[in-house]
Amino acid sequence: MNPFIDFLVKPTVAISDPLIEVDRAISELRRGAPVALVDGKTSLLIVAAEALNPDSLEMLMRSGGTPSLVITGSRAHALKIDPAKNRLMSAISHPQGLTIDVIEFLANPLVSMMTHPALDGLVVSDASEIEQASVLLCKLSRLLPAALIFEDAIVPKDTLEVSAEAIRSYLTNAAQSLMQVSDAQVPLENAENARVLAFRPRDGGVEHLAIVVGDINPLEPILVRLHSECFTGDLLGSLRCDCGNQLKGAITEMSRAGSGILLYLAQEGRGIGLANKLRAYQLQDAGLDTVEANLQLGFDSDERNYLPAAQMLHKLGVHRIKLLTNNPLKVTALAEHGIEVVERISHSYPSNKHNDLYLQTKAIKSGHLF
Repeated sequence: MNPFIDFLVKPTVAISDPLIEVDRAISELRRGAPVALVDGKTSLLIVAAEALNPDSLEMLMRSGGTPSLVITGSRAHALKIDPAKNRLMSAISHPQGLTIDVIEFLANPLVSMMTHPALDGLVVSDASEIEQASVLLCKLSRLLPAALIFEDAIVPKDTLEVSAEAIRSYLTNAAQSLMQVSDAQVPLENAENARVLAFRPRDGGVEHLAIVVGDINPLEPILVRLHSECFTGDLLGSLRCDCGNQLKGAITEMSRAGSGILLYLAQEGRGIGLANKLRAYQLQDAGLDTVEANLQLGFDSDERNYLPAAQMLHKLGVHRIKLLTNNPLKVTALAEHGIEVVERISHSYPSNKHNDLYLQTKAIKSGHLF
């Protein structure tokens, strides 16, 4: 038998816990390895588009499957290659196969700004549900939302298997499995009586934090701020956003009020991850606003999920809150998850020449109330 084929036909590796199954698949995609995606009787071999290189693409092509690139509708619309203009996601193929240059051009707008390979002959169609799950897995991996898929491929030895249903339910299952794993006193500059609690999902994924200022009384509405982590704004003091001001200002307001809870959510860049946020910054420097940049990358304008915040509040015994926010979507999302927002309190800070457009876009396109 051909040794390459012998290498390929070994069984896939199946895992019984859906959360761990997806967590393992995320690790595989981030290091450029393929994953076997299954949905009922349908199976695909998938790899993250941005993790491909010429050698790995050549190896995958030898699997014998038919390759397609699956991208989001927003990315296809930005590329102006989808005449339907209303697809949730698109599958792109070519009769002669897809080259690495074409894949990179279609998947990465930063590449698209610099090069433009020949795109004649591309076939664009609706992505099936299992194909859509491949892109969702890329999003969960904090990679560009584009997956190269192979139908009827010979699956490489020891390839990890992940189900489409586990991917679709991952965010909900991870949030519902959050457990408090630590609770420490951490005196802060403007709130010396403060504790930091860490909550971790069952699969061992990234922790969300609760900063509890003062002594809260769950019988009264608690002052709460949902704050998505922002490395550039919170730690570096970036002037491109207002996150650092909002973080420090919220803690100060809670200290003045006597108590409060700031939920520090591991959802950098409105849920797209730090690397993709920096890519969005590059697109903004080329003339796009924050919403346009996210859509150009293939993401929604806001990918955040507020179920973890609601779960943390429930575990802290807090069900009625006064919410420090300019974003009405946070009020709606918490209400959907059983948290009563009795009052929305504005949380605005003066703009500067670096974040004027950012704040205007928040108001005009994202509905923030300033």
